[in-house]
Amino acid sequence: MSTTDVIADMLTRIRNANMVGADYANVPSSRVKIAIAKVLKDEGFIRDYEVVKGDTSVQRLLRVDLKYTERKEPILSGLKRVSKPGLRIYAGKGEVPRIYGGLGIAILSTPQGIVTGKQAWRMGVGGEVLCYVW
Repeated sequence: MSTTDVIADMLTRIRNANMVGADYANVPSSRVKIAIAKVLKDEGFIRDYEVVKGDTSVQRLLRVDLKYTERKEPILSGLKRVSKPGLRIYAGKGEVPRIYGGLGIAILSTPQGIVTGKQAWRMGVGGEVLCYVW
């Protein structure tokens, strides 16, 4: 089954695996999804990620290892898709959103790549707001 919004599919798979306490979530791989996983790892929301072979020789999966506290509570509290295929949301260089007063992050697609809102603000660029993570 094909989906029209692959980023929302990725975020939903991570959210669902996080809610049931799974160790990892498997997502069909793409360069954008790998870049989002890299941002999540750099910000400490996930433990690690890796690209693994799927069931067929052509299919590649992105395996996202989820992170929990010592009491098995998820580090990742929420994921929200902002820009959608039917309604793109853009932020200028001075309009980069802050999530929960800086406790969360906004992930943006900028001309310099996929970065957090804070990094985009430091670089002085804007872009498409992909999602919020807290």
